Amino acid sequence: MNTSGEKLPEVLSSEDVYAGRTFSVSVDTVRETGARYKREIVHHPGSGCVVALFDDDTVALVRQYRHAARKYLLEIPAGSRRNTEESPEDCAHRELEEELGVTAGSLELLAEFYPSPGFCAEKMWVYLASELTQTQQNLDEDEFIDIVRIPFQEARVMIARGEIEDAKTIIGITLASSRSNRRT
Repeated sequence: MNTSGEKLPEVLSSEDVYAGRTFSVSVDTVRETGARYKREIVHHPGSGCVVALFDDDTVALVRQYRHAARKYLLEIPAGSRRNTEESPEDCAHRELEEELGVTAGSLELLAEFYPSPGFCAEKMWVYLASELTQTQQNLDEDEFIDIVRIPFQEARVMIARGEIEDAKTIIGITLASSRSNRRT
């Protein structure tokens, strides 16, 4: 049973089929209302994501190549938690400084969600960062990003025009606009 008292399907078996640096994959056999089926599950420790809003009403996005999409995307800074013990908030603070080279005096949780629960157990936590102070960028060795600072309202227009396609970025910017006076 889950926390709401609802009976959940039974996991009959789980076979680990892949273990990588960031995630692992299992094949689970599940029984639900008498039926048995298999599901491939990507296990991921979760991600901290940050809408970095500067005092001049600009937002910082990162432009980076995403091989699965086969294109460069504009995204809010984000990254995987180092493990399940690292809090989502600590992860967001770390990623903000690593990718943008800034720290936040204020970090407000906007949302937490599963981006693709049909096959992936990853949960994302999206924060609004403000009171930003410049430090130094500290990218991972396999991160090749460009920082793009644009007016906050322009980011909203870019979402409407389909120029920003990343779900966490669309969710973060949309929710950040509802939490402030930054409405069109």
